[in-house]
Amino acid sequence: MAWYHTYFKGLPQRAWKLNQDEEYTDFEVDFLRDVLEITPESKVLDVLSGYGRHALPLAEQGTTLTCIDISQEYCEELQTISSKQQLPLEVICADVLNYALPDQQFDAAYCLGNSFSFFPRAEMQQFIGQIASALKPGAHVAIHTENLAESIFPNFQTRNWMPVQEDIVYLAENEYRAEGGYIEAEQTFIAGSERVAHNVRQHIYTLGEITYMFELAGLVVVGTFSNLEADPFMLGDEQLYLVACKQ
Repeated sequence: MAWYHTYFKGLPQRAWKLNQDEEYTDFEVDFLRDVLEITPESKVLDVLSGYGRHALPLAEQGTTLTCIDISQEYCEELQTISSKQQLPLEVICADVLNYALPDQQFDAAYCLGNSFSFFPRAEMQQFIGQIASALKPGAHVAIHTENLAESIFPNFQTRNWMPVQEDIVYLAENEYRAEGGYIEAEQTFIAGSERVAHNVRQHIYTLGEITYMFELAGLVVVGTFSNLEADPFMLGDEQLYLVACKQ
């Protein structure tokens, strides 16, 4: 069983949510509306949606959302909010690799939140292919990652730590496994007497690899940006926002 099947619950999940900047999330939602050409009539797929920090604002403006995520806690939270507010939002709690998305049903799709590094090469190609198949011709997809090779390797850190709100501390020990193209990390979350540790595997891709895999799936990359102001991505930039269009 892959690490992400058991990671997103309890303390790590709480730490991730507390570390999100609501204002920045609002900017990301505006970015998605722009680059994906989202309208209130659009049907949009949120892949690895988490607790719906992007989906909820879109649904509140009338856009129809389908959200898929593996975390039962996140899915229950999102479903509760959606039902209470009577939003046009469907929640699917499943491993996206084992779930058959409907063909050519969506006007746009996105995968944000630095989730675009969970899968090894063969599974990543399958993942991209599933998203492509679910999109209508001419639809756009956006992804975000901080684990691009061009971002990680110029300043690779074997150890790092970060304080989180509510006195949570995050620590990580990282080792790059070149033969497999991934980072093996031991991540530890500490809050008072509570301590939770996970072994995490993040697969590292070059921008060229991602572009090639998108093209194999029938998705043409139309933009690669380092920030929400749409500055072109360059070597050493800390993050990538990539936008592609289905042929």
